[in-house]
Amino acid sequence: MDATIVAKGKYEVRGGALNITKGTGNKPSLEIGADTLVVGRNEACDLVLDDRKVSAVHMELVATERGVRVRDLGSRNGTFVGDTRIGEVFLTKPTSILCGDTLLEFSPNNPEQVNVPEAAEFGPLVGSSAGMRAVFERLRKAAPTELTVLITGETGTGKELVAQAIHGASERKNKPFVVVDCGSIPASLAESALFGHERGSFTGAIDKRISPFVEADGGTIFLDELGELPVDVQPKLLRALAEQRIKSVGSNSYRPVNVRVVAATRRDLVREVNDGNFRSDLYFRVAQIKIELPALRHRLEDIPALVRRMLTDMGDKQAYNRIPHDSLERLMRHDWPGNVRELRNVVAVALAFGKEGTLDVAQHLAPLTTTATDSTPTRGRTFQDAKRDVLARFERDYFTALYAECNGNVSEIGRRAAMERAHVRGYLRRHGIGTPDRIDKP
Repeated sequence: MDATIVAKGKYEVRGGALNITKGTGNKPSLEIGADTLVVGRNEACDLVLDDRKVSAVHMELVATERGVRVRDLGSRNGTFVGDTRIGEVFLTKPTSILCGDTLLEFSPNNPEQVNVPEAAEFGPLVGSSAGMRAVFERLRKAAPTELTVLITGETGTGKELVAQAIHGASERKNKPFVVVDCGSIPASLAESALFGHERGSFTGAIDKRISPFVEADGGTIFLDELGELPVDVQPKLLRALAEQRIKSVGSNSYRPVNVRVVAATRRDLVREVNDGNFRSDLYFRVAQIKIELPALRHRLEDIPALVRRMLTDMGDKQAYNRIPHDSLERLMRHDWPGNVRELRNVVAVALAFGKEGTLDVAQHLAPLTTTATDSTPTRGRTFQDAKRDVLARFERDYFTALYAECNGNVSEIGRRAAMERAHVRGYLRRHGIGTPDRIDKP
């Protein structure tokens, strides 16, 4: 969230209003505040335009400190400000916006002070930045409801942890929490993986398979990487969510299920909708509440609290007191391509190698950091020497980030890098990434 703190407990945003001046919609105008609003042809949009040239989910608007951010969502015919087709712009003055054949007029409002939520944690999650406090407030309101939640964010931002926190703060907390990784399901087995199958229902179905919806009955099912779900299975999932009942492959009858659905994706599902890869009706069904997790590089001030919580979770609460101030500062200057997952890995490695004395967590970032002088590929070196150094830096950066993203799982690193595990282990050893016990684990 873009925000300027103007007083203790408050931040300032600049919103506005959007009015239809040519064309028709479900209402003549739309007030734009700190909550993201969507404009498009789909009836679930905040402003529904009756225009065949408008995409199902066309653009989004939200008030920020820089003005109203307008972002095209991969629409088929584009969003135009004046004569310019835009991807993302910030509006501070009266402006005309064209979507399809519909003309919209934007009028800015005076800056508005919005309260910063006080809570700096939610369940196992911590963060004092304005963006995370706003996330915690949405989670606090969403958790007790039965609404479906869609969690978005880059790899490693902690989407599964957020899903667990929602479950833990709901009335279903004493019932099962079941995870389904849609990204790891072969397309041909997706329906069976979601809804189960009867014995003998297809070749290879030796035993009956219970649906994770049945396993989660009374509790919460977490559909991770929902954007990877094959298009032909999406209507069946939509029906299951709408009717709260499922039918396993090979069965002739439906079974009622009582589950709360939380989903997550690193993909931009709205763009996937406009590209025809994801159903718009399913998107709006799972995104009744949308939680967008900021990347760690956008909330660097949260790093000290995160490190303290991680060390506590790892069983050494006092270790935080052994971290020098300059080490924390170096952590806060890092770009964190692997986000919170990468930070947790760095903290775990530092703790494993630093049981006593000063705990310089940041020293384990060395493979990822270079100075401007070091990164210059000439400096009187031969072409082959310079090429070798650049390649070595690339290898370190690539495998360090991948190690963090995969939480040290060598098999998963190999799958993503399209390499044999033996080769992956060789690169990890060569660049000192990870711990020997994890690298050599079969």
